[in-house]
Amino acid sequence: MRALLQRVSEASVTVEGEVIGKIGPGLLVLVCAMQGDTEAHAEQLAARIVKQRIFRDAEGKMNLSVRDTGGAALVVSQFTLAADTRRGTRPGFSAAAPPDEGRRLYEHFAACLAREVPVETGRFGADMQVALVNSGPVTIWVEA
Repeated sequence: MRALLQRVSEASVTVEGEVIGKIGPGLLVLVCAMQGDTEAHAEQLAARIVKQRIFRDAEGKMNLSVRDTGGAALVVSQFTLAADTRRGTRPGFSAAAPPDEGRRLYEHFAACLAREVPVETGRFGADMQVALVNSGPVTIWVEA
């Protein structure tokens, strides 16, 4: 699985004009299940994310995790993280897991993360509008 983490002071996701997920300080987690990924990959990715020390401590150093700060996570599915841009100008997405498998792994990932920090989610497969205030800015790529 792949995830793109953005440290945020706030983030929200809207579907059809309705805010369906919203957090204050924490992480926006854009996540993609890839071909061959398993529940173990989702669990490993969630465990790695909650431990990433990308929040500032009292001295201003990135030394704290989202769990340490009491932050939350907004988890949004994004199959476009599987984009293959090596050829031509139109990305290919064949490396992404099939939709049913992607949904199952996305939901499992979000449930694993929710064991550690408060979690809000987007809606798998929906046309979503994501708003965020990136803090830092800090953006980190994580794979499992």
